[in-house]
Amino acid sequence: MIYLLPILAVLLSFIFVFVTKPKNRSNFKLLLAFSGAFLLALTIFELLPEVYEHSDPKTVGLLIMSGILLQIFLEFFSKGAEHGHVHIDSEKSDFPLLVFASLCIHSLLEGFPIDHDGSIIYGILIHKVPIAIILSIFLLNSKITLVKAVLFIVLFAFMTPIGTYISANFKAVAEYYIPITSLVIGVFLHISTVILFESSEEHTFNLRKLAVIVLGIAIAYFV
Repeated sequence: MIYLLPILAVLLSFIFVFVTKPKNRSNFKLLLAFSGAFLLALTIFELLPEVYEHSDPKTVGLLIMSGILLQIFLEFFSKGAEHGHVHIDSEKSDFPLLVFASLCIHSLLEGFPIDHDGSIIYGILIHKVPIAIILSIFLLNSKITLVKAVLFIVLFAFMTPIGTYISANFKAVAEYYIPITSLVIGVFLHISTVILFESSEEHTFNLRKLAVIVLGIAIAYFV
């Protein structure tokens, strides 16, 4: 299931968009806010204690900061697609290779902690659904052909399970689980906090957003 669920989350999101054809991405802001809070809370509750328990705190901190910087670097190419912003020219029919490569690296890294900490998969799934929906809306409303859009989504869907498989079956990678996970924590911290900040970008009090953020944290606590 840890291999199948991330694939289904992305593919079913694409099918949902293809069938229902939603036009307005802003309708998914509450789902994004929930996913950001849930992923952030799971990272703090589950992953952070583990890496700090099994490694030098200074080294862990350095790797977490490196993960944050890595994600910032990836976003120069992905244009923020990992947190629901797709800043790509919808009039172009070219396959967005840089966006695809950046998203694949991000998704591959997401898969590494899953084999060791099963609960983090829920945070990744809830993170993937709104991102896959928003990405699918862009792809299907752009001039990119349907074949290219499907290829993009299918390959993207498989990257997280590939990361999990590598972590579980390659001894050389497994030996560096704590450093890699520390790097992934930095990626998660950046993604989830950006989602939360952007969900409140109007700087006005929004009770619904606050409620879904609190709900995301509470559910993560009891997972």
